[in-house]
Amino acid sequence: MSRIARNTMVQRALSAHRAIGLLTAAILYLVCLTGTLSVFYEEWQRVEQPAAPEMHAITPDAVQSAVAHVLASEKDKPATEHLYVHMPVEALPRATVTTDTQAMHADSKGRIVMPEHNAWAEFLLLLHYSLNLPSVIGMTIVGALGVAMLALSLTGVIAHPRIFRDAFRLRARDKEGVGLADWHNRLGVWTLPFAIAIALTGAMIGLATINGYGLASTSYDGDMEAVYAPIFGAEGPPDARSAPIPDVAGPLRTMATRFSGARPIYVIVHDPLTAGQRVQIIARHDHRLIYCENYNFDGNGHFLGTTGLADGAIGQQFIASAYPLHFGNYGGLPVKLAYAVFGLALTAIVATGITIWIRKKERRGYPQPCIRNAWEGVVWGVPLALLVTFLVRQYIGNEAPFTVIFWLLSCAIVALATVLSDRLRIKSTLQMLISASGVAAILSSI
Repeated sequence: MSRIARNTMVQRALSAHRAIGLLTAAILYLVCLTGTLSVFYEEWQRVEQPAAPEMHAITPDAVQSAVAHVLASEKDKPATEHLYVHMPVEALPRATVTTDTQAMHADSKGRIVMPEHNAWAEFLLLLHYSLNLPSVIGMTIVGALGVAMLALSLTGVIAHPRIFRDAFRLRARDKEGVGLADWHNRLGVWTLPFAIAIALTGAMIGLATINGYGLASTSYDGDMEAVYAPIFGAEGPPDARSAPIPDVAGPLRTMATRFSGARPIYVIVHDPLTAGQRVQIIARHDHRLIYCENYNFDGNGHFLGTTGLADGAIGQQFIASAYPLHFGNYGGLPVKLAYAVFGLALTAIVATGITIWIRKKERRGYPQPCIRNAWEGVVWGVPLALLVTFLVRQYIGNEAPFTVIFWLLSCAIVALATVLSDRLRIKSTLQMLISASGVAAILSSI
């Protein structure tokens, strides 16, 4: 191979290396940003549909009535395998009945009032969970990014021996980028415990799906339910014979008298209107990090036992604690606000890390105009695309294709930024558009 051909191959390999690194950083930035926004998942639902009936509590009889009305409306539809009742909680004081085919809001009397319309909040959550990809692929990528974030946090500390001693030292901003590097390092120190917790739990949640599929295929004949049964409990044996509407009010009364320290947040009916139906009360325990305990009842309201997430094996309790620790939904609004601040700091760390690398290359005489512009397109284009999808939701409606709009617009912004002239002020233009879109989004929510 000639020297020219070898040099060409090396240059192509380096270009591919940079492109892969930039793509990985862009996805990590997106996951951090959407994770920060997803902390307010319940609040976004209230913004999306402000007219939905709200209440501080709902009686067992009203829940029973809402379940009966929804099941009666599905007589001509395929049998639903699960029915969910979202109970009013502080963050989302609404009662919502969901089946395989519909989701309906109920009022405090158990009357069905209107359909649930929260497509944008669901889009945002799925964007964070799986990048809107099929769950196995998307959650595997996100889980792998959690591992990468954990490695970056730890190696960043090791690579800067003075990082803790200089935790509050900020030098003036200058042409050498020292000020930006200081902010990057200081934010890394200040958010280190949070970053480790988020990265570790994110990796656990993301990679659990592919691990589950692997275990199911090798040890459980492809049965995913059997894989998760030791942790989250198994459903009862199916019995397809017809049965009357299950007793939901009875289990809720039992919870109030026998388990008064647990607050029901969901009611799940497995295989409703069949002889094998089961009622499961998902209840939150105050002053515990676990997201819930599962209280199991038969279709006639008789208590069958708990799953053990609150008092079972240590592994069960640990896994049950990973979800609240990752999403920050265990301490009310103050904890959510703290998670938002730390989440924005993590997002800024990712953004400044690539910017510092680009500027360092340029100072060494290796200008990177395309990469620099592409990264500016990511950093400022992704928030702009998210704002545009929110505006589409507010002004066009719940049925808009948010996923298509977001990905097409994000890719278009990055592509346009990459090919535009170096002299064009991409960053300032995108910031101006973000400001205008932000104002429009606030006005649309008032």
